[in-house]
Amino acid sequence: MYHFSEVNIRGLVFAFLLLTSIVGCGHDKNQSMPEDTTKNANALIHESSPYLLQHAYNPVNWMPWGDEAFEKAKAEDKLVLVSIGYSSCHWCHVMEHESFEDEKVAQIMNEHFVCIKVDREERPDVDNIYMTAVQLMTGSGGWPLNCFTLPDGQPVFGGTYFPKHRWISVLDELSKGYKENREEYIDYATRLTEGVAQTEIITVAKEEAQFSREKLDEMMVNWKRGFDSVRGGNNRAPKFPMPNNYEFMTEYAYHYGDSAVMNHVDLTLVKMAFGGIYDQIGGGFARYSTDMDWKVPHFEKMLYDNAQLISLYSKAYQRTQLPLYKEIVYQTIEWVQREMMTEEGSFYSALDADSEGEEGKFYVWSKEELKTVLGKDFDWVKDYYNVSTKGLWEGNYILLRDQSDEKFAEKQGWKVDKLRKKVDEVNEKLLDERSKRIRPGLDDKSLTSWNALMLIGLLDAYQTFGEKEFLDLALKNSEWLINYQAKSDGSLYHSYKEGKSKIDGFLEDYAFTIEASIKLYEVTFDESYLRSAETLVKYCLDHFYDEKSGMFYFTSSKNDQLITRKMEINDNVIPASNSAMAKALFKLGTLYDNADYKEKATQMLSNVYGEMEQYPSGYTNWALTALNITEPYYEVAITGENCQEKVTEINQLYLPNKVLMGAKTESQLPLLKDKFLGTTTIFVCVNKSCQLPVEEVSEAVKQMKQ
Repeated sequence: MYHFSEVNIRGLVFAFLLLTSIVGCGHDKNQSMPEDTTKNANALIHESSPYLLQHAYNPVNWMPWGDEAFEKAKAEDKLVLVSIGYSSCHWCHVMEHESFEDEKVAQIMNEHFVCIKVDREERPDVDNIYMTAVQLMTGSGGWPLNCFTLPDGQPVFGGTYFPKHRWISVLDELSKGYKENREEYIDYATRLTEGVAQTEIITVAKEEAQFSREKLDEMMVNWKRGFDSVRGGNNRAPKFPMPNNYEFMTEYAYHYGDSAVMNHVDLTLVKMAFGGIYDQIGGGFARYSTDMDWKVPHFEKMLYDNAQLISLYSKAYQRTQLPLYKEIVYQTIEWVQREMMTEEGSFYSALDADSEGEEGKFYVWSKEELKTVLGKDFDWVKDYYNVSTKGLWEGNYILLRDQSDEKFAEKQGWKVDKLRKKVDEVNEKLLDERSKRIRPGLDDKSLTSWNALMLIGLLDAYQTFGEKEFLDLALKNSEWLINYQAKSDGSLYHSYKEGKSKIDGFLEDYAFTIEASIKLYEVTFDESYLRSAETLVKYCLDHFYDEKSGMFYFTSSKNDQLITRKMEINDNVIPASNSAMAKALFKLGTLYDNADYKEKATQMLSNVYGEMEQYPSGYTNWALTALNITEPYYEVAITGENCQEKVTEINQLYLPNKVLMGAKTESQLPLLKDKFLGTTTIFVCVNKSCQLPVEEVSEAVKQMKQ
């Protein structure tokens, strides 16, 4: 995971570059756009990305990514700077303030380089290429990502955050070196581009892997050594939530009775919920914690984290019935609806860490503020939210918890219901007071892939809690996806803002939307969602699929091609698009009884199966599919008038290794044929072999737990 914006850079391997290391430090800036006219703006003024618009009034002659910039570089025979970041990136703002807003620095950049600004969230394909190049050059990466290329886009030098004096040195050395040592630059760029392409070479499995529990056990043996048994998560800082990791751990522990792993999952979920990484009064998780205790977050809130965490905590509640997990889901969805939702039903991308030029200022409190707002309630709130040395950070307090409501209520001599009512009242007061502050910057574009993840999260929450509002939000979001992001040829757009959809979709957009469509079917039994999923699969097979490897490229064959075409294999804070496709193909193949889809999923998994134990956290979404193949995968068919009532009852339980299908009347789905017996009936099957039909959910559950 690229999470640092300060890294050591060794530079290029050839000797004429004199740089040795770059260490990051600096001060942030206020993100608000200058009140100016377009006569002082650069070409980014015509873009819709909040990140690009942040740079629209820089004295640097920024251009958006596209052919025009590279044609200009070729015509003027200049190196290209590809500078990549995103709107809520703290160190991106720092470098902008120190260098890109400086007239003298801009003059050097404009004279010697063609400068391109890229929003990594709009163009993850471009980010993937140049992040890989910088990692190969330096051994690490991060944002802001600054990669210099030849006029044809081949990378020659790069790094992340550069302090101003180092940045000027880089500019001078590169402009001079390109003129004096052109052939060396071209030779190095050629070799580096080959290296970038080779990172995506897939070892194709000649035969189907022998899927077994032993392989998954091997993953966990190495992984357990890095568990933090006191605070949850991994035994290092910074700490990222990594929802998919914990979803796999939960399913693994469920199947194999590993109490140590399950206890670690719950320890982590509780500690995150109690920590400063969680917005205690407003809901929602920050991107990561900078310390071991989940105390001090990097305060930006990302849609994709919270989407997946809603799913994770919903499933954790199914399994444990722990009230804390329910509170987290409800409060986080309230935040999403309150602060992240458009009128059309889409969701914004992110909230910045900074406001008024300071990281976290919107979220922290002084003791005096809390006393003024809370009055007599402050006496107990200071203990509940640790307004003490435990919560102190840079002169203010991060609200966090260190004990359950049950324990705290007992100490106060209150009933838990009374405490919850008082906490809700206090949170409402604090939220009202906080709303008067200058808000962090909002990245107000909507991404198809991230919205699909939130759609899945809302549906998981609905399945668990039966809250109609969650389903209504999900259906409204799905209507936005259909009305705005789906094209008539079966393809998808990637980005949306203020009524305008743009940028051809990437594999992540298709994979997560397919998963969301399947989930919509499982919730509603409306087969149109399955047809939509299959339409998207067919489009992916036509335009993303690589017959040689059995994997999918990240970009469509219809997209403008970059210097190489990459595949996304490793799971990260978001599951890899290939692992999501394998998962979706396996599930859709089961629902449609389509052997080809399931064989393709199996081939994809076989290709990575031998690597999984070496890097467990990078293969957890793959491992979920491995579990579904290794262990019984139940096809639960519910037919008859009351099928929805039965599925609602089933969804109260944690039963991960299943796919749901159903209908009130005859259906053409292969696994529903000949299963209508006049009464509402449940069939539990594995590989199309069904046990005796039953009418009670309790009987069906017994069949799934034999």
